[in-house]
Order: sequence, then structure tokens, then C-alpha cells
Amino acid sequence: MQSGGCTAVINQSLAGIITSYQHIAPKSRIYGADHGIEGILSGNIHDITDISSEGIKSVGSSPGSALGSTRRKLLPTDTDTIFNLLDRHKIQTFHIIGGNDSATTGLTFQKEAESIGYKLTIVNVPKTIDNDLVQTDHCPGYGSSARFVAQATLGAGRDALAMGISSPITIMEVMGRDAGWLAASASLYKRNNFDPPHYIGVPEIPLDEEKFLIQMEHAYREYGYAVAVVAENVKGINGIIGEQTEPWFTDDFGHPYYEGPSRYLAEQVTKKLGVRCRYEKPGTIQRSLMDSVSKTDSNEAFEIGREASLRAETGQTGIIMCLDRKSGPVYECSPSTAILEDVAGKVRLMPDEFLNVELASLGNTTEEFKNYLEPLTGAPLDIPKYLIEN
Repeated sequence: MQSGGCTAVINQSLAGIITSYQHIAPKSRIYGADHGIEGILSGNIHDITDISSEGIKSVGSSPGSALGSTRRKLLPTDTDTIFNLLDRHKIQTFHIIGGNDSATTGLTFQKEAESIGYKLTIVNVPKTIDNDLVQTDHCPGYGSSARFVAQATLGAGRDALAMGISSPITIMEVMGRDAGWLAASASLYKRNNFDPPHYIGVPEIPLDEEKFLIQMEHAYREYGYAVAVVAENVKGINGIIGEQTEPWFTDDFGHPYYEGPSRYLAEQVTKKLGVRCRYEKPGTIQRSLMDSVSKTDSNEAFEIGREASLRAETGQTGIIMCLDRKSGPVYECSPSTAILEDVAGKVRLMPDEFLNVELASLGNTTEEFKNYLEPLTGAPLDIPKYLIEN
């Protein structure tokens, strides 16, 4: 099943799983749950064993979650229904393609299967544009979304500079519930102080509104434009940014959703500087734009799905696939595993060697982070120079 927010390459992992099982377990049947737990509870699972190679290729290159995703939490009352369905279809291997919450779901499945004596092999396949799973160098889906954010930041900066006095400042709000990996990727193409962004707001660092406004004014006065990139869940010194104190929605896993900080911050900038400040919220576009898919990301997503099936066939269970980066000047990653219990419920924040308060306030990250990020986004971008630079 597929679970949580989609990524641009989540279907490549599905394609890798199907392709592998068609070869290594030709007498077995492969089922896909329609919208994850919801489909399993309703008995709505589909036999996808005989999908053609052309069909698999088409699925792998498509946006969204081909099986349908879900954010429904597994409840204790679901157990009997779910395991009755698994038993009815003689299902003995279960792959969950998802992020942190899906790791928790996989762990719950494992413990429940053990408690009732049901033989079930569980191998999770990671995905999240938030890039916040522990025990892995990075997460499938992150490289493509980071590529989008980096390019969108560069483009937004060129646009703001070109528009001049009519709308010279832009605030872009990107995804990132608990960690700033995606917002930080906005700095990939920043070569100097003139280049965008001029401020990065991440959940790890409280946003000081007064200092933020001072930095936006400084960038605008100094360079003729200003761009800030903030994570959707960045907090202020006193908590939620803006006037909204209560979430407009809370999902089954207890994650609160707020309006986001960009609109409020744009209003404050406009009031302070007296010029128009745009706010942009690319939303799901940042995780679904196929033109921004990183070849590295796509290939790794397929390979980690394929490898998950191989690990399951050897009897490994209660694990989640990971990516290990080899040291050295040439980028190379290989699949590995971690125990679900070591991943579920944990969040990997950005380390200080990648981002700190001073750099974020200037819209930048360390060269170490950029070296970490660039190969994940695919081929480097050839950045044309501005006609006018300070």
C-alpha cells in the first residue's frame, strides 16, 4: 500500500516492487490496497500481478500515488478485519510505501501479527519529500522536490528583480512539517548575497519577526529585490506565526494544520516597506511536477522498491529500507535496512553542519549541505548570470 503525502517518484518504488516479484515469485499474487488502510478495511484490494511491462513503466513515471494514498491511522479495532482479509487472500508479505507515520503503521502491523501468531513479513519502503526519516542518508522523493524548490526560488528571484518597484519582494512557503530540509534546498543555486533566497525559515529555528523584517528591508534596499523561503510549519519566538492560534484541521496521527506563515509575513513586509510583497504557496505542485523529477531520485526509488522485495524473500521482516551514501568525491548510494522500531515516531532535523541561525537569516546553507544536496537533484543547473548585479 501507499501512504501519506505523494512524491514525484513514489510510483517508481511501486514499479520496482511489482517488477521484482514478477521475476522472483512468478507463482504468487500481488495485491494493491485502494487508498491504503481504507481499502484493506473495506476489502477493496486489486490484483495487480499481471500488469504489463509497459503498464509498469507508465505507472512508475506518473505523478500521485497510483494505488491511492491515505492518512488514516491504524486503530486497535481494525485488527480483526485486516487480518481476516490478509488470511483470506493468503497474504504473507506486506510492503508499505510511506514516511514516518507509515513506519509506525508497519511496526503496529508487525507487533499485532506476532501477538496473534500470524506469519507476516513486513518491509517498509521509505518516501517523503520532508527528508526527515532517521537511519537513512536521504529519502526517495526529496531530491525531486528539492530540485523544484531550488529552481522555483531562482525563478521567483529573477521575476521579483524584473518587476522592480511594482512587486519586488516574494515569500515562498514550502512543505516541511517538522524539519527544514525542503526549505533549505532553496539555497542550492545561491552563489553570493545578491542571489535568492535572502532568508530561510525552518522549523528548527524560531523566526524572529523583527529580525526577519529587517533582513527583508536590507535585501530590498541593497539588491533591489528580496526573496524569503519559509517552511509551512515554521514557528515564531512565541509559537504560531500570525493570528491563527487553533489548527483548522488535525489528522488521525495528531498532526495539526495551520494556514501557514507566508500570507501573514507578506502583509507585515508590505506594511513596513510600503511595496507589494507577493506570497507563493506551490503546495502539491512541489511534489508532483514531473518535469522536476530528478533522475537520481527516480532510479533510487525504483531500486529501493526492488530491493525491498528481495529482502522480504530472504525472510527479513520488521524493517524499513534505507539509503547509505558512500564516502568519496563521486556520489554513490546503496540500499540498506533499519529496524522499524528505530525509525517509527522519530524525526531527523537538519544538523548544524548543514544549517545554522546565522546562515538561515541570510538565506544560505553550508557548502557541506549543498554538496550533500546537489547529486540528489540530478544534473546540476547551468545558471545564467544576471544582466545587472550589485
